[in-house]
Amino acid sequence: MQTIDQYSFKGKKVIIRVDFNVPLDKQTFAVTDDTRIRGALPTIKKILADGGSVILMSHLGRPKGVEEKYSLRHVIGRFSDLLGREVKFADDCMGESARKMSGELKPGEVLLLENLRFYAEEEGKPRLPDTASDEEKKAARAALKPKQKEFAKQLASYADVYVNDAFGTAHRAHASTALIADSFSVENKMFGYLINSELKAMDKVLNSSEKPFTAIMGGAKVSDKIPIIENLLDRAQNLIIGGGMTYTFIKAQGGRIGKSLCEDDKLELALEILKKAGEKGVRIYLPTDAVIADAFDASANTDISKVDETPDGWMGLDIADESIKAFGEVIANSKTVLWNGPMGVFEFEKFSKGTSAIAQAVAKATENGAFSLIGGGDSVAAINRNKLADRVSYVSTGGGAMLEYMEGKELPGIKAIRG
Repeated sequence: MQTIDQYSFKGKKVIIRVDFNVPLDKQTFAVTDDTRIRGALPTIKKILADGGSVILMSHLGRPKGVEEKYSLRHVIGRFSDLLGREVKFADDCMGESARKMSGELKPGEVLLLENLRFYAEEEGKPRLPDTASDEEKKAARAALKPKQKEFAKQLASYADVYVNDAFGTAHRAHASTALIADSFSVENKMFGYLINSELKAMDKVLNSSEKPFTAIMGGAKVSDKIPIIENLLDRAQNLIIGGGMTYTFIKAQGGRIGKSLCEDDKLELALEILKKAGEKGVRIYLPTDAVIADAFDASANTDISKVDETPDGWMGLDIADESIKAFGEVIANSKTVLWNGPMGVFEFEKFSKGTSAIAQAVAKATENGAFSLIGGGDSVAAINRNKLADRVSYVSTGGGAMLEYMEGKELPGIKAIRG
């Protein structure tokens, strides 16, 4: 497999799939978080330094056709500032402007194409009214498939080399992440630095983790985390569970959970996970106390209760001090830490203490020699809010992609290059 460090891009036009799906201010459309843009810079700079030219393609949001609020034009100012040079813009990834501007691109120049998802061909999902029948949907998907291949071929025609550096979309079999790679020889397609670093971090955790390995799983639903939990039971020594999913496990064991979030159809599954963990020698840690509230509201009345003694009419929205201490001790004694998902309703300040405490504990363990991998929107947000990104080993840019990779699934965008 070709690598970006081995390759000389001198005189080459390179099309890079980046992830510029960044948050924008709703009024001014200014970029409010440039993390993903900064993540793409090392790959872009390597190609430019070699004497190549760069064509960038990305999606932004979930448009249903051409929508100005989802135009990648909005990111050019911030991107140009970060890159330190002018960035050209093609107002259509498929139109004459894209063909002409990519054809005229000179070494050292950078061109950004308009939002790929302005075309249904990118995702391969036909845009039909909600009233469309199953037969109509099936026919539309079949009709779109050859168009999607042509869409990928046209994108490929702009360049000599293809680089995928958008880990956040690597789990999608889209035109720009999987199909486009078919148009390039093995020697002329590769991963960028960002994807390489993501894969290196995840492979380290999955295949060569130093023990004790502690996985921290949070979030609302057990059902969202079943595959990754089952895969980790063969690898981890400790599994810490927090967030709303806690209460499915607590109720399954006969605890009182008030009106806390619970997946009643997953109670048996929760017991099976506990049983499997015991059989494999994995220690599962559930919260023992919680910050409870009388409503799902930032200004709700709060109290502390045992996690299995939640009063009627109340709900658990964060872990409390006893659980924070216990989880912190487990993390402190770990050599590998994987964290995905918050310990509570992190978006409400009143219920963010537990998640922030876990972020601090993971950073401290890292400073003491542990390898830590953080993934998932709220976990990453907690690390960033506490200014700890430079005190953990790796912060993943791909929530869904990271989960699927850690579940052991083959990601289309990775397979397209790895083979």
